Amino acid sequence: MLQATLLAVAVTVLVLGLPLGFSALKVVEDITRSNLSTRAQQIATRLDEQIAAGRPIDLSDVRLVVPDEARLTVHIRGREYVLGPVPGEDPVVETVSMVQSGSVRLAVPSGPVRTRQLQMAGVVLMLAVLSAGTGTLVATLTARRLAEPLRHVAARANRLGAGDFRSDPKRHGVPELDRVADALDASGSALSHLVQRERELIGDVSHQLRSRLTALQLRLETLAETGEEATAEEAAAALEQAERLSGVLDDLLAAATAARARDAEPLDVSNELGDVATEWRELLRSAGRTLRLRVEEGLLARATPARLREAIGVLLDNAVRHGEGPVTLAARHGSGTVVVEVSDSGPGVPEQLVHHVFERGFSAGGSTGVGLALARALVEADGGRLELSSARPAMFEVFLPVARADDVLGMPWKTDSTPR
Repeated sequence: MLQATLLAVAVTVLVLGLPLGFSALKVVEDITRSNLSTRAQQIATRLDEQIAAGRPIDLSDVRLVVPDEARLTVHIRGREYVLGPVPGEDPVVETVSMVQSGSVRLAVPSGPVRTRQLQMAGVVLMLAVLSAGTGTLVATLTARRLAEPLRHVAARANRLGAGDFRSDPKRHGVPELDRVADALDASGSALSHLVQRERELIGDVSHQLRSRLTALQLRLETLAETGEEATAEEAAAALEQAERLSGVLDDLLAAATAARARDAEPLDVSNELGDVATEWRELLRSAGRTLRLRVEEGLLARATPARLREAIGVLLDNAVRHGEGPVTLAARHGSGTVVVEVSDSGPGVPEQLVHHVFERGFSAGGSTGVGLALARALVEADGGRLELSSARPAMFEVFLPVARADDVLGMPWKTDSTPR
């Protein structure tokens, strides 16, 4: 945008500035010549009057009409009359004819004319520079006004692709970009519902298949123990196939979990929570509340960064919407886990609703009831656990598996998403 604007300004200066500069130089010369021609005509008229009256040629009678430093030369009846100094080389000359078969010639030095022409050229050049500077300033401000929103929208799209489905309330006052931001928020909401539905489907399928397989295995075990020999052999063979089917089911569920976690990496939770706190602190401050960060150093866990940020964001948003007073974001070492706590000083969760806060569609404050269910699904997808550890005041705890000694920060784990 900056380059395009500067190119437009440059073309404008070339197309309009050069003709304007040439015209300015021509105008200065034309004004000078017009002035000389008028004066010469006045002198010729005065001299014609002298001749008509029978008087001798007297140039002192026209001295006031002759410009300073100009040279007047009159040719009449074979004689030449001269008044004024030599104008130097390359003077500006104007000649007019007299009625009495003569001519009047006025010559002025070209130096003052060239000086005025240079002054006009300087004015034109200054206008061109001013136009270029104004265009550059406008283009720079416009480019900056659009570049920052574009970077923000691009970062929002990257976070969405990485699994961060939180809506972003920031808008930039540019209708087109704001519509893109609205579309990204709508896509994030749709994807969060999709992730939740996927999690619920896997859980439902797992539960139903395991229940049926368990019932089948019990019946087959009974037949293998109490039936006839041939029947017992067939029941034992069928029981073996049922056990293999149970193993295949476990592998499929493990592969699905691994596929969801293929972008996971050993994570420095301390730094990650610091970034999350920076992002949410201003929002809480605008609501007249504070965010307290209490995080131990060196907390390394196995989690997907985008999923953890999304889950913590849901918990912080829940504290902003339904809690009161300062919000505390803390993290510490647990027993084989890294524990992240989000709490506030509000009235908390009513006792009769404690067992329903993670159910999809449940909401005590008029929201969609998707957030906490989605947060739990995201945490569990990385092998963690999300619990309501305290109802009054509300405190949610995220339990993340501790990174192993051979894990390297920033290096994703190699997982095989193909069912075995």
